[in-house]
Amino acid sequence: MNRFQGTLLALSLPLSLIAAPPADDLELVKQIREKIIAKSTEKKEAEMKGYDSAVPETGAKFAMVPIKGGQFLMGSPAEEAERKEDEGPQRKVAVSPFWMGKCEVTWDEYEPFMITNISRKKDGAPSVIAEDATVPDVVSKPTTPYTEMSFGMGTKGYPAISMTQHAALKYCQWLSAQTGHFYRLPTEAEWEYACRAGTTTAYSWGDDPTKGGDYAWYWDNCDGKYQPVGQKKPNPWGLHDIHGNVIEWVLDGYAPYQKSDKLLEDPLVPPSENLYPRVARGGSWYDGPEALRSAARFKSSAAWKVQDPQLPKSIWYHTNGMWLGFRLVRPLEIPSAEEMHRIWNSGRGIENEE
Repeated sequence: MNRFQGTLLALSLPLSLIAAPPADDLELVKQIREKIIAKSTEKKEAEMKGYDSAVPETGAKFAMVPIKGGQFLMGSPAEEAERKEDEGPQRKVAVSPFWMGKCEVTWDEYEPFMITNISRKKDGAPSVIAEDATVPDVVSKPTTPYTEMSFGMGTKGYPAISMTQHAALKYCQWLSAQTGHFYRLPTEAEWEYACRAGTTTAYSWGDDPTKGGDYAWYWDNCDGKYQPVGQKKPNPWGLHDIHGNVIEWVLDGYAPYQKSDKLLEDPLVPPSENLYPRVARGGSWYDGPEALRSAARFKSSAAWKVQDPQLPKSIWYHTNGMWLGFRLVRPLEIPSAEEMHRIWNSGRGIENEE
């Protein structure tokens, strides 16, 4: 199409389709990044402070905890009880500073993103972009779920569950567009670093699993379902439910650890084109105490959405993942628009059996 033909096409479209923001693409992300650059004032680690915030469109509250950069041994030692083979070999890792959600993302925060009463294509784009659409309006959002997604376990104050990695990342984009801060999922290294909080024991509270009841919801004490966030004691860096309640998505695709004698700086395993497996961390209400260990890893699989009746399967829901949620991260360093776009869309993939 030449420029003249494009102009004629634009003139023939309704004004509502011409004046709206761009579709959910790199150009939209560039607009979001401009807001982030203007809003984010912290430039150095020493300027990072914890903060309470709210989702601007809904008022749902959340809190972020500053995590200083540092180094740690990632993975579990060979002698750790209940250790799995894919938790080693241990590697020395350096992590840059970031903020992390004090609690897991709740239904109060997530449900207004998930259910919008707007007609959407299967990829989550609005069927029609209205003239008065804002940048957050244009971010792709989940199609309406076919069932009640808390499965009767509770919503107000409870962790949101059963979303795909892609859905969690698009929530991060939607929140970023509103707040002017860059939110994403943690890398696997960031998650374990924050979970350990300077400890080298199996759990952030020590090596004794019987003390887990003070810090975590798991099968022995949860009454057969997840529980409201923030009720248990936090880990040494102030993070609640980092062990248990729901397992938490991270940004990485799954890969066995490779031995390394070098310091690995901010490692990330970019997800492959295949949807499975991706990584989640932390253990859940559905697990025994061994799964709550700081180094324990979970691999996503097609079994997490076997109940989904859609063909192809939904890109938004893991209907069988009633123990699966996520936690926010905001890195101090703001990436390029291209990197933001890559991260927020890295949860897509080709359905495959794992």
